[in-house]
Amino acid sequence: MANEEPSILQMHDLHPAPGAKKERIRVGRGEGSKGKTSGRGAKGTKKRYQVRPGFEGGQLPLYMRLPKLRGFRSPFKKEFQVVNVSALSDLFPQGGDITVEDLVSKGAVRSGYPVKILGDGEATAAFNLKGVVASASALRKIEAAGGSVAQN
Repeated sequence: MANEEPSILQMHDLHPAPGAKKERIRVGRGEGSKGKTSGRGAKGTKKRYQVRPGFEGGQLPLYMRLPKLRGFRSPFKKEFQVVNVSALSDLFPQGGDITVEDLVSKGAVRSGYPVKILGDGEATAAFNLKGVVASASALRKIEAAGGSVAQN
């Protein structure tokens, strides 16, 4: 008994887990459970056929009570991540060359999206920006501080 080899699992030993195979409910087969009206109650719409999804019994349905969503959302619109000049001054007080990767590493933007610099605040150092787009006011402030923007 102590030197008994472990049994190998074989196809004829496989059984479904308890409760995995439920017996199908046969309705309308005598007066027992689910007999006669088959659990649908007496008379009415829900006994005879299903009502359509969203039907609220004659009450004005929710989807008709809510306003229609107007407009159009272009699938080709570019959604820019915005960074203000004041944020650049806070993140890079010495100025210098700044790329999108630098902004991502500082946590100003997420990677994979185009970046636009906006003109809120003042440029305290010369920023040489690469791979970004800048608004006209941001461009004026950056160039006034001695920096440049290489538009992509």
